[in-house]
Amino acid sequence: MSGKGDSGKGDPDLFEVPEIEIGADVKAKRLRFDKVPETEVQLHGDERSFSKTDRENLPEEVEPGVEYRDVQVRWLAAAYLDVQEAPEIRRDR
Repeated sequence: MSGKGDSGKGDPDLFEVPEIEIGADVKAKRLRFDKVPETEVQLHGDERSFSKTDRENLPEEVEPGVEYRDVQVRWLAAAYLDVQEAPEIRRDR
């Protein structure tokens, strides 16, 4: 995952750096779920905002009681703000 956001539109060489970016990287030698977790991600930015999850050795839908080994999960959320700034405080991009 890069520090640049992928808007999914237009020229991929013109990606803008998001105003807000949060990420996490978790590793586990062994991982087991007693029940299937309920997860949800909500982003409140403009249409370019996104979240992305990369998993190693962990399926999208986990099964209760199954032990997963050498697990790694990387998560990234990036938000592009849709804010009208006053001309005197606008920053150059």
